Parts: sequence; structure tokens; C-alpha cells
Amino acid sequence: MSRADASPTLTPAPHVSVMAAETLEALAVRQGAWYVDGTFGAGGHTRLLLERGANVLAIDQDPAAASYAAALRRAGLPGQLRFAVGNFRDVESLTAVEVGSAGGIAGVLFDLGVSSMQLDEGERGFAFRHDGPLDMRMSATGESAEDVVNDYSLEDLAAIIFRFGEERHSRRVARRIVEARAGGRIQTTGRLAEVVSSAYPPGPRREHPARRTFQALRIHVNDELGALQEGLEAAARLLVPGGRLVVLAYHSLEDRIVKQFLKDSPRMSALTKRPLEATPEEIEVNPRARSAKLRAGERVNQ
Repeated sequence: MSRADASPTLTPAPHVSVMAAETLEALAVRQGAWYVDGTFGAGGHTRLLLERGANVLAIDQDPAAASYAAALRRAGLPGQLRFAVGNFRDVESLTAVEVGSAGGIAGVLFDLGVSSMQLDEGERGFAFRHDGPLDMRMSATGESAEDVVNDYSLEDLAAIIFRFGEERHSRRVARRIVEARAGGRIQTTGRLAEVVSSAYPPGPRREHPARRTFQALRIHVNDELGALQEGLEAAARLLVPGGRLVVLAYHSLEDRIVKQFLKDSPRMSALTKRPLEATPEEIEVNPRARSAKLRAGERVNQ
């Protein structure tokens, strides 16, 4: 997902924060208040909060993100920064350890999906356009995409690809994967992308044929939708009355969960009737903002 542009006092981050101005406005940033960035990545949104004098607990399940947090601490920005390795589904326990009762949490930000730095590093195994080990684990622990692709049944593979990738050729793709792995274990992203592409019918395509399958595997391996539901509920409990929850989603599965949560939660009042989207000008500069949808809610006195 989406992080910061370069600062003269920092090592340049490898991507640009999506909808930065809209995010800050929705969070209603207050100097000295505590905010949680549950998807820290390279620290773009966190840096913007710190520059405005806010204090931030930054969370990321990728241990590699710690180096960006260290760079931010050295930058001498006005706000305090604390960093924790973990999944944002555990935001309550992480906040209790790192922040304690320091006045409550005024805002929580979830910038969902895989970060640009992970997509751009072939060795992380997220990208169908960069060859590397077939991994896709954000935390580098547990079951990998290679395990799923090579060990799951045709039926289970097809179900994952259909549910999480919304791929209409899911069974055809799953069958081709099973056929291909019979000749040797599928171990790289390049090989999987090749196999998936060969399953597609001929004709013009608006997107790479492997995109939806890779999305599905990543979501499954990291239990992203389960983590999102738990993280939203935990964030609502953490926020002080009037505190803001802001979520940037990048595909319809995520956005539907956020929309339904803000509609149903007794603790939250939706601030966005319809999701905000990036401007054409931003999309021209940062094409990864094209699919972003921002929703925001406010903690009510419950």
C-alpha cells in the first residue's frame, strides 16, 4: 500500500503516501494527541502526523519496517514515535504496552493491502511482475503461498481464488496449477504467473491475468480480511469519544467490510457516506492511488 515521499532529513521512502491530505483532514490531527498507524510500512503517513506535532504508535507486521521507524526517530520531528512489530488485529494489546494510559487514542489509521516496497522487492514474493520466491507472508512466519499452491486440493485452490480474487476463471486457473505442479513444485512467482497466464482464454486483457490469483493468495496467506474485521472492532474500542478511524482500502472486499462496519458498529458514526477517491492529478503522479477508497468514522459516546 502506500507510504511517504522523500524528506531531506530522511532516507527517501520508496513510494508516495496515498491521499495524504484527505487522510490528515479525516483524522482531524491535534498536536500532542496520540494516533495509531496500524500499517506503518515505510512511514509516510506517520511522518506527516509527526510533522504536525502528533504522537504516533506505528505498527507493522513486517520486521523490515523497523529501519524506517529508526530513520523517523533520527529526523527530529516534533511528535513522539513508538514502533511495534505486530498485526493491527492486536492493536489493543500493542497500544496497552507501548502507550498505556497516555490520554487515550485520538485517531487510528489503517492503510490496507501490500505496501509498494513489498511489491517492488521480488524476493518478498508478492509481485507477479518480479520473479522471486513464492512467499507472500508479510510477517515471514507461518504458511507461505508456495505451501498453498503446491499442497492444497483443486477445490480449495479454486475456492480461495474465487473468494479472495473474485476471479471468474478460478476453477480453470486452479486446475492448471494442479496440472503444472504434477511436473515439479511451483516455487517462484515467475513460474506461478506463467502457469496462471496459460490458463486464461485468448483475447485482449485489461489487466495481467495473474493479478487476481496473486491477490487471492496474499489475502489468504495473511488472513487479511479476518485481521481487518478484528482490527476495526479493536480500533473502535480504543478511540476516545470524538476520535477518528480512517481506512484506505484498495479492493472491493476490503471496502465492503469497512462500509458495513461503520454502518453497524454502535461505537462509530460514519463520516463518509460514499468513499473518497484520489484525484486525477494524484493518480497521474502515483498510479497506485487509482483503486484507493477512503472511509472515515467518528467514535460516539457509547
